[in-house]
Amino acid sequence: MEKGARQRNNTAKNPGSDTSPEAEASSGGGGVALKKEIGLVSACGIIVGKFFEGYSIRVGTSLSALDCKVDVGTKRRVTNLGAKHSESRYSWTERNIIGSGIFVSPKGVLENAGSVGLALIVWIVTGIITAVGALCYAELGVTIPKSGGDYSYVKDIFGGLAGGFSRCEGSCSAVPGHSKYPLFSQSHAEMAQPKGEGLLLTWVNCSSVRWATRVQDIFTAGKLLALALIIIMGVVQICKGEFFWLEPKNAFENFQEPDIGLVALAFLQGSFAYGGWNFLNYVTEELVDPYKNLPRAIFISIPLVTFVYVFANIAYVTAMSPQELLASNAVAVTFGEKLLGVMAWIMPISVALSTFGGVNGSLFTSSRLFFAGAREGHLPSVLAMIHVKRCTPIPALLFTCLSTLLMLVTSDMYTLINYVGFINYLFYGVTVAGQIVLRWKKPDIPRPIKISLLFPIIYLLFWAFLLIFSLWSEPVVCGIGLAIMLTGVPVYFLGVYWQNKPKCFNDFIESLTLVSQKMCVVVYPQEGDSGTEETVDDLEEQHKPIFQPTSVKDPDTEEQP
Repeated sequence: MEKGARQRNNTAKNPGSDTSPEAEASSGGGGVALKKEIGLVSACGIIVGKFFEGYSIRVGTSLSALDCKVDVGTKRRVTNLGAKHSESRYSWTERNIIGSGIFVSPKGVLENAGSVGLALIVWIVTGIITAVGALCYAELGVTIPKSGGDYSYVKDIFGGLAGGFSRCEGSCSAVPGHSKYPLFSQSHAEMAQPKGEGLLLTWVNCSSVRWATRVQDIFTAGKLLALALIIIMGVVQICKGEFFWLEPKNAFENFQEPDIGLVALAFLQGSFAYGGWNFLNYVTEELVDPYKNLPRAIFISIPLVTFVYVFANIAYVTAMSPQELLASNAVAVTFGEKLLGVMAWIMPISVALSTFGGVNGSLFTSSRLFFAGAREGHLPSVLAMIHVKRCTPIPALLFTCLSTLLMLVTSDMYTLINYVGFINYLFYGVTVAGQIVLRWKKPDIPRPIKISLLFPIIYLLFWAFLLIFSLWSEPVVCGIGLAIMLTGVPVYFLGVYWQNKPKCFNDFIESLTLVSQKMCVVVYPQEGDSGTEETVDDLEEQHKPIFQPTSVKDPDTEEQP
């Protein structure tokens, strides 16, 4: 069925004239293909940039409910727990703050952990679990070297319908993680939405893959420099003896009642903050030497981000008490105002850079998800076209930008991101489970990287714990998220499974595709690289889906006598 869909995409371009020069050009016969322009540095920039852009959802008991105050003279804290809190403290949809990752919202973990020491442990543990998940994705990425990330892996392992669910999840996650960010000071934080920057970055991505990766490299480097400044200032503070909240007796002193539910939320927050570690798998086919650079980028980026997250949080508590940190709307901005003096403007600029680079990474990677879905016949075939000269997937990029802008204009976007966050996390586990299924069903396929099965098992245990807690603590949000995912079922059956569509519908789609093709000057890319025929055949054999449906015969795939 999947192969039939791909064949229909190829023949729908020029029906009845398969041997004409126009048909040859449209099908990629002219040699137009995606360019491999993402080197190791740019690959690391995509992962690291998405980490620092990754949204975090502030969940739990508000600071006002704790009635905390600090004795400035002794730096000691006096806490009045007051009345018992209701179960609403577990709500995902209350008091949402979507910020630029480690710059704005590290407080979600601290707020739910209940102490500085436990918050740091949460950051370390979630970093380790993220590294374990990234190792699983590294094996999948070199075993199934296709763009599209989770979608491609789930589709090839579990079949087209499961892949349609994953594509639905990835489509929603195309929204940039931060809709708002502070531009000036903490006390007068002007908020802006990234609509203009989205349009600008879409133009950059449409113009050149190299330009897009250079933008990502520059802004990721800027964010790393700003975070390095924060860490250095933290080291200076420690050298001055300002480490009251890092002493064990103070670090593990709770400022709220210990609660296993809140600790679980802290781990969930940490996992969301590390979101973006799988985005490089979306652009595997554009990597230079993906068998080497994909795992190398993961091995470099994950430890780097974990180090930065942990030590940035250490630096924050050397200058701010936990109560000051929780009361801040932009932690890095407050940190800069306390320690940088006249240079405090660096921090809000860094927050803006973080958002700008993050939106660029979202556009670049998410558009390849739509490209991969269209290539497999799960989306309109025009999204699988690339520009004849620039070799960029312009229709997919425009579709990503349009869907993002539509989501940004809704007043309930924060709630939507909560729903999609649950679906995202659900498919992380499904994809890692697919690695185990792949080992069982295809034990002999080439695996340039082969990790121990202990790693996916560890990840799945942690994933199952957080998933079960999520379902228990907020069943309505999780239920709506699952309902959003299930909207992919009718779309799959109407768009892919139903083959004998009315001729008028096919003619309309064909006309729309032709108009879009002329407007964007795009054609279908050439299948495979410019390597030998044997290499292309090997890749095609390796790309065959493991799921082989036998109940329905696809007339497009029947052999002709």
